[in-house]
Amino acid sequence: MFWQYVHDAVIAVLRFERRFDPFFRPALDAVLREPAARLVQYLINRRRQDDGLALGEEREQPDEAGHLDTIIATMAAYMKETWPPGNFQRAGNTKTHAILRGEVIVRDDLPTDLRHGVFAEPKSYRAWVRLAGPGPDWPRDIDDVGVLSCAIKLMGVDGPKLLDDEKFTQDFLSISIPTFTTPDTRANAKLQAWILKRRPFFYFIDPNDSHLLDALMQGLWSKTQSNPLGERYWSCVPYRLGEKQAMMYSFQPRSSVYRKIPRLPLAPPDNYLRENIARTLSQQDVVFDILVQLQQDPFRMPIENASVRWPETLSPFFPVAELRIPRQTFNTPAQLAFADNLSFNPWHCIAEHRPLGNQNRARRRLYFELSRYRQEMNRHPHVEPTADEAFS
Repeated sequence: MFWQYVHDAVIAVLRFERRFDPFFRPALDAVLREPAARLVQYLINRRRQDDGLALGEEREQPDEAGHLDTIIATMAAYMKETWPPGNFQRAGNTKTHAILRGEVIVRDDLPTDLRHGVFAEPKSYRAWVRLAGPGPDWPRDIDDVGVLSCAIKLMGVDGPKLLDDEKFTQDFLSISIPTFTTPDTRANAKLQAWILKRRPFFYFIDPNDSHLLDALMQGLWSKTQSNPLGERYWSCVPYRLGEKQAMMYSFQPRSSVYRKIPRLPLAPPDNYLRENIARTLSQQDVVFDILVQLQQDPFRMPIENASVRWPETLSPFFPVAELRIPRQTFNTPAQLAFADNLSFNPWHCIAEHRPLGNQNRARRRLYFELSRYRQEMNRHPHVEPTADEAFS
């Protein structure tokens, strides 16, 4: 109980800071974030060994299957302890801020090496866009850890899918930090164990297996969020682009959006992020550039370590498409309930965008099994969306 009190005290301090963060954080980020990130990445890379992999090459990690079994069992146990049947929520990216209609439009001026998969030719796809928090809980927005997630589900995508429970979709998953919380599935299994104990902060500072550098990297982008429509998102883990290339992708906002947080620092509304999205989309369309970054160096841009930020000095991001989110009303009970039943999985994809690396290999079974568990507990069978859904 002592260590639980210590953990809860640390979280209380962080939540207190979140109420004052917007008053100083933008200036601090502008001056210090990138230099600090370069230093943290230098220290992370100093500790790594070169595994001798080629461009785009994967290598299974020791006991990878065992780590995945542990992750699934631990996350399922957390769900069972936290949510009642009929109201089971996702084990990650839990709180839905919005589910939005969108359109992805592929550019017509792409060079040949980027014309693969859904980017092969100029085309538009209807999409569902889910903006959410990181999970695994459903707190007031001001009490969240300061990370956002963005999942895009394209519809009308032809061709065989690597996970065939959906026939015509292609999913792209991202968060508002350029590196993942854990470097690999071994570390992820340890993090989930600490989450089940309700002491996740101790994962980062465990003296026997410290992940302090990962905590610093996460903290540089974790902040008091003001509007998910105005943040940049990263895939954090790699994917195929064609048969041989590996890529990361990113969604970069092009639009200015409403960012005021009411009643800071005292008592902002519990769901002010959803309210700011609604206010923005009642007045304007929003556009994101969809960017891809090609792997150029197998050590400095690794496949199997998600703690490493691929250097843009080696390979800049290049725009391949845009995501348009038109003005709309989305925050009805029926539409938000629709979001609860959607399943996002990076393996909802065609072979040209095959997920790469141990975290992605784990996601195939992890996301599938936990999604089906949630839908079973809520008695909502899986349904593939079509973009023709209508809500009263």
